[in-house]
Amino acid sequence: MTVITRFAPSPTGHLHVGNIRAALHNWLWARKSGGSFLLRLDDTDIERSRPEYADAIRADLAWLGLHWDGEERQSDRFALYEERFQALRASGHVYPAYETQQELELRRKVLLGRGLPPVYDRAALSLTPDQIAAHEAEGRTPHWRFRLDHDQPIEWTDLIRGEQRFDPHLLSDPVIRRADGSWLYMLPSVIDDVDMGVTHVLRGEDHVSNTATQIQMFTALGASLPAFAHEALLTGNEGKLSKRLGSLGVAHFREIGLEPMAIASLLARLGSSQPIEPFAGMAPLIDSFDFAHFGRAPARFDEGELAGLNQKIVHMLPYDAVAERLPQTMDEAAWDAIRPNLETVAGAADWWRIVTGPFDAPEPAEDDRDFIASAHRILSHATFDAGIWRTLTDALKQETGRKGKGLFLPLRRALTGMDHGPDMAQLLPLIGRDRAIARLSA
Repeated sequence: MTVITRFAPSPTGHLHVGNIRAALHNWLWARKSGGSFLLRLDDTDIERSRPEYADAIRADLAWLGLHWDGEERQSDRFALYEERFQALRASGHVYPAYETQQELELRRKVLLGRGLPPVYDRAALSLTPDQIAAHEAEGRTPHWRFRLDHDQPIEWTDLIRGEQRFDPHLLSDPVIRRADGSWLYMLPSVIDDVDMGVTHVLRGEDHVSNTATQIQMFTALGASLPAFAHEALLTGNEGKLSKRLGSLGVAHFREIGLEPMAIASLLARLGSSQPIEPFAGMAPLIDSFDFAHFGRAPARFDEGELAGLNQKIVHMLPYDAVAERLPQTMDEAAWDAIRPNLETVAGAADWWRIVTGPFDAPEPAEDDRDFIASAHRILSHATFDAGIWRTLTDALKQETGRKGKGLFLPLRRALTGMDHGPDMAQLLPLIGRDRAIARLSA
């Protein structure tokens, strides 16, 4: 069997962190299995779907390195949905219902008030021809429901949640088509999964009840079931589902300078028993991905953990991987010197400005003035080579008796304006003789 997974976002907004995690896991499983990862744009909501959102979804996936092997748009597939719908209608698997939204909501409140589950009572199935005619005379157009088989228990073995069982008597017959003829999510998704040969449906646990009803749709269409895996949802640091997670997306991550692999390193294993580690490439994540590692406990998304992973990954990146994002005059030696102090690649530009100037040296402390003057004199006569920092500090130590912080900190401040930063043995040659002497003389 060739494994085929799909990521099926609706282009009605931007991807958030939960969407990204689902896309990544579908991609990882397809790549590990030597199969295909498909992008399906679920754009049946014509009014809210926008081309710019579809373009943003594609751009986000590409930036994350989640390249897809095929793409479909549901808006191109309405003829197929109509064909399958008519077949289900002829076989008695779908039926029209004439209740208004207000009538359905009133029934729901009555059932809840009695302590009963708000399950649709199938009143539409008992309508007489005269009642139907009366509804249509009022101008009512039916919506359509899929008729669940109450005699067939719904069971499947979930790749994450294990054995699942639903009593169809406790489920409402789902609405699959609105009165205006537009489609809801449930049936088109099943038709597409069958037509596209999807073998594994991996999504959030909030879809478990959808899966229960969709399983009967697969059966009604005469199709084999894909394997299902339902992941625990993400929570925020406060320990509950966070609205903020719905606003965190690729645009935010790019804006704060995160690397795609930092996001992948965290989300690939978040909610699993595997350790979260920084990876510079996808290969280890592909090789180690396994549904068996994931549990049912909520997965906590921590932006601080993501930032820490990003910093570690930046420290792993070779010059060739970042050269195009660095200042033009910054070479490999400069990257190697500055890299250990960076949280993001973009931060290299700030350090490079310290190296290249212009630079206003801070006023030295009163008891450091003579020390800085000595450093200026020694540096002015020393051979300025790769070992110049050692030459300078050894001479100053011998002449002034200073050591440790008292020796190094005033020099760092005078040469960089900072109390901390890259190794001065690497940084001073980058600053150069003339700039260094000018900063000490200031």
